[in-house]
Amino acid sequence: MLRKILILAATFQLFGLPPEVEAQTQDASQANSALEEIIPILATARRNEVPDLVEIIANSQDSRRRPFLESLLNGQIYFTRDEERVVKVLRVDDQFQINDALSNEELGLVGTRAVRRVSVNNSLRRTIRLLIAGIDLQDDDPQVRLSAVEYMVAQEAAESREQLLQLQSEESDESVIQAIEEGLALTDLSSKDASLRSSALDKLAGNLNSTIRNSIRDMAENDPDPEIQAKAQDVLYSIQSKVELYGYVQTLFFGLSLGSVLLLAAIGLAITFGVMGVINMAHGELIMLGAYTTYVVQQAFPDSIGMSLFIAIPAAFLVSGLFGILIERGIIRFLYGRPLETLLATFGISLILQQLVRSVFSPQNRQVSNPEWMSGQWQINEVLALTYNRLYILIFCFIVFALLSLLLKKTRLGIEVRAVSQNRAMAKAIGVRSGWVDALTFGLGSGIAGIAGVALSQITNVGPNLGQAYIVDSFMVVVFGGVGNLWGTFYGAFILGIGNKILEPWAGAVVAKILILVFIILFIQKQPRGLFPQKGRGMEE
Repeated sequence: MLRKILILAATFQLFGLPPEVEAQTQDASQANSALEEIIPILATARRNEVPDLVEIIANSQDSRRRPFLESLLNGQIYFTRDEERVVKVLRVDDQFQINDALSNEELGLVGTRAVRRVSVNNSLRRTIRLLIAGIDLQDDDPQVRLSAVEYMVAQEAAESREQLLQLQSEESDESVIQAIEEGLALTDLSSKDASLRSSALDKLAGNLNSTIRNSIRDMAENDPDPEIQAKAQDVLYSIQSKVELYGYVQTLFFGLSLGSVLLLAAIGLAITFGVMGVINMAHGELIMLGAYTTYVVQQAFPDSIGMSLFIAIPAAFLVSGLFGILIERGIIRFLYGRPLETLLATFGISLILQQLVRSVFSPQNRQVSNPEWMSGQWQINEVLALTYNRLYILIFCFIVFALLSLLLKKTRLGIEVRAVSQNRAMAKAIGVRSGWVDALTFGLGSGIAGIAGVALSQITNVGPNLGQAYIVDSFMVVVFGGVGNLWGTFYGAFILGIGNKILEPWAGAVVAKILILVFIILFIQKQPRGLFPQKGRGMEE
């Protein structure tokens, strides 16, 4: 009986005062004392009384109500068995650190049996979340209010209608007003008035929100009015069409993302393979070295992840490029004209490089962290989101390709590389040092492979076998696009990337790769020199 009297008294104090006295209750000290009278009742309240107490707490004007409700939602509110004092609990090893539930004053460490949790079931959790959302409707930040409205809409809570109507009359932010209108229209979908349901359908036509879409689908299947049901079916069809369209856009983005990865992995190989005709089976390990360079740089600058990525790009280029020059000067230059021996030699080098990183870094994969600006996703609408890491890699890929194109077209090295690739004998005859060009070209291609490793470290784990996953795909891109042709590699990478992602949903990842491989085999039978065959007097007719 005492508990009920206290509850009624607290309720009366908050809601039932005469108008002349109600103004005085706005004083902060009175609001705080009201909350301090209510919360201790939780220690002795029965389970069915807790929801009423929680609503009283939420309806108070005390600034501490939201943190308290969040702690209650997270299962951190307990009461002491001896004093029946409501406290906030944090586990410390085998004990609990208890703090005052409102003031957060530290009360010391106690054993786990000295306190008991305030019972919160799933139904009450939903109520608390809605009450917190109701509190957020009064926040000064429009984004907080928008999130609160969106949560209420997602929950389809009928009790939220009055709160939304009240906020609508006071709201000035356009995005919040639109969300409120959608929420009110959603509640009208379940109205008994057919005209209200019809009007709600007009307002929600084209809306991609999953909760709204499900409600319209339910109307399209079960509405008692045949005309409203037919209208709901038309609205649902238009929404589904938009969902499918954005699904195609998402697939295209995934295809472009895969294409950018393939281009970065293959572009260095296209240069070395096109100029020297070397089948470099160690190309994947040069990509791996770039990825491990990113890991090392990040370990050297643990407090500046974003800056370490920009340091890793030139560092990876130099490390992989120097390894490439060493491989060319030390082994490959003695094997020109013997493709089979070159293939076997570079395959052996790939095994040596794999064992080298296993010995230095261990066989375990290494995690490279994404900078904050590359984490998360760009949520364009309810059904379309683009991940930032893949979006930035796509942009990075275009930048690398543009710089490489300028290098090959506007610099002396680029002119000599193109001359050697088109007619090696004639280039030698006019004074081009083909050996020097071969070394720098192999170093350039290897350096770009290292840059590809930097990009790959942002979307996958770094391990000794990283390069093996991309070496076959790189050769496929180069052969399909045209050996030695930069633009052929560009188009080939994106055609194969998009084609792979289009096939994956209905064929599966493995079958899609097989189908792509079969397509390339058939294409090469018809066009042996690829999409864009290399041109020059030295080329075979």
